[in-house]
Amino acid sequence: MNTLIAVPSAAPGGLEAPLGAHFGHCDLYTLVSVAKGEIQSVDVIPNIPHEQGGCMAPVRYLADRGVKRLIAGGMGMRPLMGFTEVGIEVYFGGSEKIVGNAVNELLTGNLQQFTLNHTCGGGGNDPNHRCGGH
Repeated sequence: MNTLIAVPSAAPGGLEAPLGAHFGHCDLYTLVSVAKGEIQSVDVIPNIPHEQGGCMAPVRYLADRGVKRLIAGGMGMRPLMGFTEVGIEVYFGGSEKIVGNAVNELLTGNLQQFTLNHTCGGGGNDPNHRCGGH
């Protein structure tokens, strides 16, 4: 059974692309299908407009595509709660800078689940958090 992982990415996307600093404001999403710990396929989809109060739009957008896991460097509390509601597990990308490296770290169990301390405004002091103070 394949699991679909979404990674906010900078253009042009793909495994060699830089990890997007913040899930809601990324250029696009790299979708990585994995089975038995191996990458099966890679696809790239555009991000959708992030309108005021529209934090749930990207959450639903990814859920509708069958995403089960997301790796992010930063996000707000509202989308994190939204991902939990739709059954998407969120992992903190931490110091990973490249999409493929972040996916491999997830597959080997080296990424931690995203917590409220990782969110923008969450009060976390993690030096790897890359929200950029927006």
